[in-house]
Amino acid sequence: MKMIREFFMQTERIGFSKWQEGDLTLAETLWGNQQVTQYICASGKFSAQDIKNRLSKEITTGKTQNMEYWPIFEISTNEFIGCCGLRPYKGKEYETGIHLLPEFWGKGYASEALTAVIQYAFTMLDAEKLFAGHNPKNINSRRLLNRLGFIYIGDEFYAPTGLYHPSYELKNNKKS
Repeated sequence: MKMIREFFMQTERIGFSKWQEGDLTLAETLWGNQQVTQYICASGKFSAQDIKNRLSKEITTGKTQNMEYWPIFEISTNEFIGCCGLRPYKGKEYETGIHLLPEFWGKGYASEALTAVIQYAFTMLDAEKLFAGHNPKNINSRRLLNRLGFIYIGDEFYAPTGLYHPSYELKNNKKS
């Protein structure tokens, strides 16, 4: 899905935007895709109401916390890729994550987007550290987090999936 958006942050290939009230179609494209949601909810798929709730939550978090899992777009084509960003976790520690549409898997977009979000968190938000977790069945997420320098800290129960997710943190070296 192609859209012209205003970007507040960019990498070489990715533009970061902010969720808007009129973005339900984008949200349905992403969170209505079972390949995307298989690892983020217990049923493996979001209902129409789940998608509306998730969009509303991201918009609210963006407005109140100046962070969200921002919608991301391929700059050269304006094509919607998915979302990547931050949410409050504990004090100056934020949770980070990414949801990509399957046609963008394995092409370096996840690493590129998360690298930008990490830099944003440590420079713009003065984060002390970042937290990330993943479904235990998602080995690609584990590999990605390890490549980005996240350190495994144990398993944490994640209510939306009903599973214990391997969990990681990345410290801001300038804060140590």
